[in-house]
Amino acid sequence: MWFDITNEEKAIVLSLKDFLLTKAEPGATERDQTGEFPHDLVKALGEMGVMGACTPEAYGGSGLSTHTFALIIEELASVDGSLCLTVASHNSLCQGHILIAGTEAQKKKYIPDLASAKKLGAWGLTEAGSGSDSGGLQTRAVEQSDGSWILNGSKNFITQGSVGGTYVVIARTDPPREGKSKTDGISAFVFNRDEVSGFSVGRKEDKLGLRSSDTAQIVFEDIHLPREALLGERGQAFKDVMRVLDGGRIGIGAMALGLGRGAMEYATRYALSRSQFGKPIAHHQAIQFKLADMSTELEAARLLISKAAHLKDTGQPFTEAAAKAKLYASEAANRACDNAIQILGGYGYIREYPVERFWRDNRLTLIGEGTSEVQRMIIGRHLLAKYAD
Repeated sequence: MWFDITNEEKAIVLSLKDFLLTKAEPGATERDQTGEFPHDLVKALGEMGVMGACTPEAYGGSGLSTHTFALIIEELASVDGSLCLTVASHNSLCQGHILIAGTEAQKKKYIPDLASAKKLGAWGLTEAGSGSDSGGLQTRAVEQSDGSWILNGSKNFITQGSVGGTYVVIARTDPPREGKSKTDGISAFVFNRDEVSGFSVGRKEDKLGLRSSDTAQIVFEDIHLPREALLGERGQAFKDVMRVLDGGRIGIGAMALGLGRGAMEYATRYALSRSQFGKPIAHHQAIQFKLADMSTELEAARLLISKAAHLKDTGQPFTEAAAKAKLYASEAANRACDNAIQILGGYGYIREYPVERFWRDNRLTLIGEGTSEVQRMIIGRHLLAKYAD
């Protein structure tokens, strides 16, 4: 069927599962408490080819399909949401933008180090005053007489913000043309941190969840960028940004699915081992109904994610499908994590048990890469367009 994967791809997922259970899971709770970034695990995932999962082999990547990448993300999230977000953002955002809009020279310069995790990638769009309203960003890049650029501004909530080596930054280079959207005149730039001056890390965020994923403010003060740093067409980067976010939403949907699955699996095992009123609570109908709803909704989410990945892999339009997958998976996972806490009762509220971590980690999937409200706007617009005269 259209969501099948090859035996080779299955072997990759199984190998990753073994790595996660032996290397990542034992320290997941401690990393959540300390917020320590797992440099060693990321390096190992780079050696396994996970940090360049969908990157073409010509640039040092693994050349896997979007669907296989979604399975990888699901497995990561079912063990450690923070590690999952690091992998998802590194692949989908920074690398994804360079692969979509970069010249051959830019791809050869930046992608091999990203695919191997020699450098981590960060993608700068969000600012203090512009979240969903991306056209309101204030970061500016001013062209110089020799074709170079001077970059000034700041970005908030940047994943890999303080540990990144390669940055893609979205900035305004021109005012919107008459009759155009305010997203017109926005450009993208790519640079290595160790090749510029004027770059600094601002506040590191103390987050509710995903605590060992690095999130920080980044600041640009008169950064001089060569003309070769311009990524894509001047003033037209917003089109590429939307393409990056479309692909990223498949990954965020898969991340939510993995978090919900992890919570459901733990709650199921707990319900089989915990006895009340003379029998395991899993044998009480009220608990079985919760587990049944969790399983059904997560399976439906998996099918939506698989459809969106299939459309992307076959070159078909997938914007609406990605929005549906991300919207449904994130909200279904939120319900699954909440029910998992309820099944564990008081223990579900204790940090010794992982279901509260799954809930905290998943909460971001309803916000990141477009809130649930934004996804509904996208879906609604596509629906109206189908029935418009």
